[in-house]
Formats: sequence, C-alpha cells, structure tokens
Amino acid sequence: MTTLILTVAGADRPGLVSTVADVVAAHGGNWENSQLAELAGTFAGVIEISVADDRVAALRSDLDALEGMLAVTVHAGADAPASGPAQRISISVLGNDRAGIVREISGVLSAHALSIESMTTQTRDAAMAGGRLFESSVTATLPVSADLEALRADIERLTHDLQVDITVL
Repeated sequence: MTTLILTVAGADRPGLVSTVADVVAAHGGNWENSQLAELAGTFAGVIEISVADDRVAALRSDLDALEGMLAVTVHAGADAPASGPAQRISISVLGNDRAGIVREISGVLSAHALSIESMTTQTRDAAMAGGRLFESSVTATLPVSADLEALRADIERLTHDLQVDITVL
C-alpha cells in the first residue's frame, strides 16, 4: 500500500468531499485522516489516503481531472521520523489579535523543540472590549526534558494580554 497526502482547495459548494471520496473509493483507496474546512468561501483541506501501489497512477489521473472544480495536489506520504521519548501536550492561547501573532507563537514552539501535530487558529469579535480576539489550540509533542513553565513564560512574554493554558496529555 502507498500512503498519499492530498491537499485540496476550491470555491466552497456542496458535494466537494463526496466527489473526492468517490474518486478515492473508485480506486480501492482508504480515506485514513483529514482536516477539512471552509475559510472565507474557499473549501480547503488535507487528506491522508492509502491505496494499492498499482492504483496510484490512475488515482492521480482521476484526481487531476477534478481541476476546475477543485485543485488537488498529491504528495507522497512519509514515515514518521524516529524520535526519542516525548510527551504530548495541548496548548490554548487567547489574547488580542494583531499582525504577526502566529509567527511569534510558532517561533516560541520551535525554539522549545515542539513538533506540532495540529494547530487551529481563529479570530473573533471581543464581546465587551471591542476589537478582535485571537484564539489558538495546538497539540504537540516535545522532549520529556522540556521545561513547560519556561514554554508558558516565553509565550506569555510575547505580549501582556495572552492567556496560556498548557495541559500534558
């Protein structure tokens, strides 16, 4: 079996997921994992599938035929890198939105050797104070020797208004 990662994007409309699922199923593929969302009128996502080695070329061809409805890029899946002992954590961040906040937070995570498994971000209106709030949820792994209090302090140091919650999973 071959593992493929599909990235998909196109103008949002009903039936896009079903169309991709039909193509995968027509080639005997299995839809393993996905992260799909509508953002600003665009449907976008990442999908992990597995398919028999001898069906990869035909599957790629049929996915290419979706162009015009949905842009699909196919990437070869990779084995997860071997690593030493690690722990999984969940990080929630809430604060006033501003340009550069994702770059700053991801820089701190990288400096502490975190490997991000998933990250979601959103902005929303601040109900009482006006303006926009930034909210992020991250699931990551880090070396067992990592200092979680130092991680929290480094994120909070980015600005005075960030609330950070770190939970070991």
